[in-house]
Amino acid sequence: MTQRRIARTLGWLTLPCLVAAGVLAWYVTREPATPFSVEPDVRLDPELVSRGEYVARLSDCVACHSLPDAKPFAGGLEMATPLGAIHATNITPDRDTGIGRYSLANFDRAVRHGVAPGGRRLYPAMPYPSYAKLSDDDVRALYAFFMKGVQPVQQANLKSDIPWPLNLRWPIALWNGLFAADSPYASKPGQDPLWNRGAYIVQGPGHCGSCHTPRGLAFNEKALDEAGAPFLAGALLDGWYAPSLRSDPNTGLGRWNEADIVSFLKTGRNQHAVVYGSMTEAFNNSTQFMADDDLKAIARYLKSLPGDPQRDGPPWQYQSAFATARLGSAGAQVYVNRCASCHGLDGKGQREWMPPLAGATSALTTEHASAVNITLNGSQRIVAAGIPDAYRMPAFREQLSDQEIADVLSFVRSTWGNHGGAVDAQAVGALRARTDPASSSPIILHMR
Repeated sequence: MTQRRIARTLGWLTLPCLVAAGVLAWYVTREPATPFSVEPDVRLDPELVSRGEYVARLSDCVACHSLPDAKPFAGGLEMATPLGAIHATNITPDRDTGIGRYSLANFDRAVRHGVAPGGRRLYPAMPYPSYAKLSDDDVRALYAFFMKGVQPVQQANLKSDIPWPLNLRWPIALWNGLFAADSPYASKPGQDPLWNRGAYIVQGPGHCGSCHTPRGLAFNEKALDEAGAPFLAGALLDGWYAPSLRSDPNTGLGRWNEADIVSFLKTGRNQHAVVYGSMTEAFNNSTQFMADDDLKAIARYLKSLPGDPQRDGPPWQYQSAFATARLGSAGAQVYVNRCASCHGLDGKGQREWMPPLAGATSALTTEHASAVNITLNGSQRIVAAGIPDAYRMPAFREQLSDQEIADVLSFVRSTWGNHGGAVDAQAVGALRARTDPASSSPIILHMR
């Protein structure tokens, strides 16, 4: 009798389990809907191609899909992930190794939904959770540029280093359902056109949240727009701390005005800071090419995002001090010998050319990765309007020991009102072991 009941129970469970398995199989292999599935082939006229090139600049496609001294958009860049290394793919219009066989609908599914032809899911290192907010017109223009404005390159894609079973793609569909946006940006009726344009660029093509928004346990951005407090609140990524882009006076843009933001994105510098770390690539390849109106729109939107006093703490106030007055400190001695000629004995720097360390975000945030990284490895060359900068932060990994770097950074992060906290030599050594010095040669990635 008991065996019959067990058999009957198993029989009743089999049907819903099969149904659930079928639904799951359908969901993880389906191709998302696209408004271009019934649209005829797009007219690839020169004006649309030019518009698409600008959208590619906004989206900074070249940063991942091109390599220095290689053909544009042929892929090959290695990107580290928590699961293993993956490589950017060939997105030239080559019909065999690139995207030359993609229809507009195929292209849209890949860019906005992370789904390649045949239902294969793309890794979210491709920022499709942000690109999901691209408008139909911008997707159409982007497609025109990649099909007619980019030369085809026959170059096979490299396989990822992610081991089985972690390399199975179907679970990404479930991740997308939980964490990715699924519709284009919709203008907020209570905001003006400039604010909405800025929100569109920041959330969509600019994919600013990919670096500046903290991530959850599933490596998802904790918020995708201003409705979530974590959105653009700062995040640790690849050995750098991408600071808050909200109005936090210590770790964000609270002390910057809109003109400061425009200058930073247009020229790579302002009275508060100079681009460095991962932002150098974004500047060299993307933001400096944006239209002035778009930069103003970005600034308007970012300045509307409130800070969080509880997270950020009391606003920084400059406290006058000269490094020479503290020569009894090992860190002050290193600072006077190695740093003061550029950044000043008073920590105020030299206008927009040598950034101040007094009040610098890297000296106020508890995350010290950026301060350690740039001291160890220096900065890449900023290339503005085609001209490499004359000044760059040098690498000190060969000149200073882990302890000396820890000492000088602890001095900087506790002087002039800075309150980021001390740095220990062990943290410096750990970052030294897994990073390399920045190239002193200008790195220019070409679009054509």
